[in-house]
Amino acid sequence: MGELRLRTERHEPGDRETVHTILADLPAWFGRPEATAGYVDAADRLPADVAVAPDGEAVGVLLVEQHFPETAELHLMAVKAAWHRRGVGRALLAAVERDLVTAGTRLLTVKTLGPSDPDEGYRRTRLFYEAQGFLRLEELMDLWPGTACLVMAKPLA
Repeated sequence: MGELRLRTERHEPGDRETVHTILADLPAWFGRPEATAGYVDAADRLPADVAVAPDGEAVGVLLVEQHFPETAELHLMAVKAAWHRRGVGRALLAAVERDLVTAGTRLLTVKTLGPSDPDEGYRRTRLFYEAQGFLRLEELMDLWPGTACLVMAKPLA
């Protein structure tokens, strides 16, 4: 497949358009308008790490929420469908982790659809996070009404 040629950029809070455009490309993951609007709104308060293709197209985005100095949460991670399985998610995550470690953050968490739900796309999402070193902590059935929420965590070195 060759070397992945993209760059990651840190965007200040307010990059709603990038988040909206990438989520619009992923209706199987972000098909609930109210949930998608919440992620777009989160871009107003959280910096965005953006993966940019050689032609300038934003192909992936990651929003991190720093809850405490030692812990942070992946609030959103999304990669355009045509760019899945090409290293975009790994590149975004690696860039964010470097910044977090430099800032003294020791634990990174993420919430995703839990294994009680048979959705194939989210099964692959969980496998991606596990391959990146995230561990399953707990599946919550009442955090997102009617939806199983898996909480995962990754210790940062």
